[in-house]
Amino acid sequence: MVKSTAKSPKKGIQVIARAATILRALEREPKGLSLGKIAQRVGLSRSTVQRIVDALTEEHLLIGASPTTGVKLGPAILRMASNSSFDFIEFIRPYINELSKETGETVDVSEIQKTRTVFVDQVVGSARLNIVSSIGEAFPLHCLASGKAMLSTFTEADFHKRMGRKPLDEHTPDTITSVSALFDEVQLVKQSNIAFDREEHIVGVSAIGTPLQEPSGKLYAVSIPVPTVRFKQKEKQLVKALLNCRARILDEFAS
Repeated sequence: MVKSTAKSPKKGIQVIARAATILRALEREPKGLSLGKIAQRVGLSRSTVQRIVDALTEEHLLIGASPTTGVKLGPAILRMASNSSFDFIEFIRPYINELSKETGETVDVSEIQKTRTVFVDQVVGSARLNIVSSIGEAFPLHCLASGKAMLSTFTEADFHKRMGRKPLDEHTPDTITSVSALFDEVQLVKQSNIAFDREEHIVGVSAIGTPLQEPSGKLYAVSIPVPTVRFKQKEKQLVKALLNCRARILDEFAS
């Protein structure tokens, strides 16, 4: 009787899942990790980790430990990453569609260019009166919720390098024109992940925004502009919906 040496599909899937877990554990570790640290982080025995690391090293997906560094991501996986294309806008579109449907409001996606926020995607809301900007339009960072959201991810040095120290342009009586006051506000955004524009760019229009970064580090913001009269009535609901949307997107990245 001949015994089959083929591995069961279930076991093969388990090995792949474990290998993926190890690769993810090393994702943000440029100096690498020891086998023991990897085992601790992924919840596997050291011997299991050793076998998987050896197999991945043979395929150049990992670089084995040296006297000065731990196990690191290898050249093959770095080549695959550099040759792949990831469309962040396309990736988050189902989430912003859902957010617009839930709130009835327009949802914008923006990116940062110098001292301006540029609209790169939009889902128009179902409410009778909506705030709509054209894709490609650019507005100052300091008076938009999306701009403040993206600025909240900056260090103090990078913030001042970007915004300077001279007074900022006034667009409405509520525009923040002091760079130091703007910096103080974005520190609050850093804690809450929610930025506000309370008629700071256009009288009669308010907005909330939250920052997002794609895996490569490129910075975006998702924002909801609303007529101020309606914004005052729906502010808490909008904040909750936007933060939930942000959490779902980040959870998807982490999975």
